[in-house]
Amino acid sequence: MSVLPLVFTSGWASGINAYAVVLLLGIFGATGLTDEVPESLQRPDVLIVAGVLFLCEAVADKIPYVDSAWDTVHTVIRPVAGAVVGALLAGQSGSLSDLAAGAIGGSTALASHTVKAGTRMAVNTSPEPVSNFVLSTAEDLGVAGLVTFAMFHPEAAAIIAAVLLVLGLLLLFLLFRRIRAFLRRRARRRADKRLARAAQPPP
Repeated sequence: MSVLPLVFTSGWASGINAYAVVLLLGIFGATGLTDEVPESLQRPDVLIVAGVLFLCEAVADKIPYVDSAWDTVHTVIRPVAGAVVGALLAGQSGSLSDLAAGAIGGSTALASHTVKAGTRMAVNTSPEPVSNFVLSTAEDLGVAGLVTFAMFHPEAAAIIAAVLLVLGLLLLFLLFRRIRAFLRRRARRRADKRLARAAQPPP
């Protein structure tokens, strides 16, 4: 499948920022930059919704702890978005190749989302908020740059996405202790809130 490299790259990018992927692909298709993007992603209502949600993510993704809550909500959304975009890029005939493209896009999105969410948990163990802003900005620029690059050089972009995914998984392994510390801290805060509510006198 000639579109497979673009499917893989869009899947990786969807795991980082699914709304940016939909928005960029839709704009590229609507402006005639590429004919690989289906018309369903070029619709004005899709572009508007994707743009609004992208702005929401751009803000939430830069606030400590809010970013991790946002990632939790998007544990399902990003892989589904990667699968849908992958299937749409491959075609809409419902054939086995379309389903395979959807599976590749979804599984790649799930893997990159896991890297993103785990990295944010590790970063949130640090008290300063600057690292969140820097990391989020780097992710946004990386997604925009790689998806744009994939329009012109899909095979090279897919190789870069694969390398970034492998490096991200290795980084996740190295940050395991920090991630575990973040999860313990969050569980402790939730337990404290439950105890505080239980200690309040009835009205």
